[in-house]
Amino acid sequence: MPCTEDAMIVFDASGSMAGSLAEGIGAKIRRIDEVRKALAQALPRVTHFRKIGLITYGPGPYQQCNVTLDLRPTADAAQPILQTVGGLNPSGKTPLTEAVEQAAEVLDYKAKPGIVVVLTDGEETCGGAPCDLGEKLNREGTRLTVHVIGFRMTAFWTGAQSALDVQCLAKETGGLYIATNSQDELVRASRRRSGAP
Repeated sequence: MPCTEDAMIVFDASGSMAGSLAEGIGAKIRRIDEVRKALAQALPRVTHFRKIGLITYGPGPYQQCNVTLDLRPTADAAQPILQTVGGLNPSGKTPLTEAVEQAAEVLDYKAKPGIVVVLTDGEETCGGAPCDLGEKLNREGTRLTVHVIGFRMTAFWTGAQSALDVQCLAKETGGLYIATNSQDELVRASRRRSGAP
């Protein structure tokens, strides 16, 4: 039953998530607020089926590569996850690779299957190599699938290469890279990737 594997959400709360969405005048909705709203819609449905945990990265000591394990896979985790994500103040760098690696370890990826869903708007900025990690997880793991939901990653500060890096991470593990540009697309992608049919 593919619906029973544990899952980890890796949530990007790095500095770029404080950016506002529209380039239009007076646009004040920050990226992180859009992602929070999408999670609030998607998660409750998903957590009925499987245990879900949370890793966040970004906030912490200034200009450091901070990764925090907030919650191990837990039943009915929607509330604690949304509470944690709701309290985040975006800052810091983007240790995307390290965060995914930690999520894999929490899921005990060498011993059992699992799913990691990465919600990010940016590229790795802490020297990690997402593509190499994907290869390693595929080689050493027991069916660990990494799905990457890239939120507005076509922004001017991330080059095409950064999207390719995370696409490769997903592809190496048999996961999907989904580019989303709106809250609705984000909700659909989150439900589809972490849910059950």
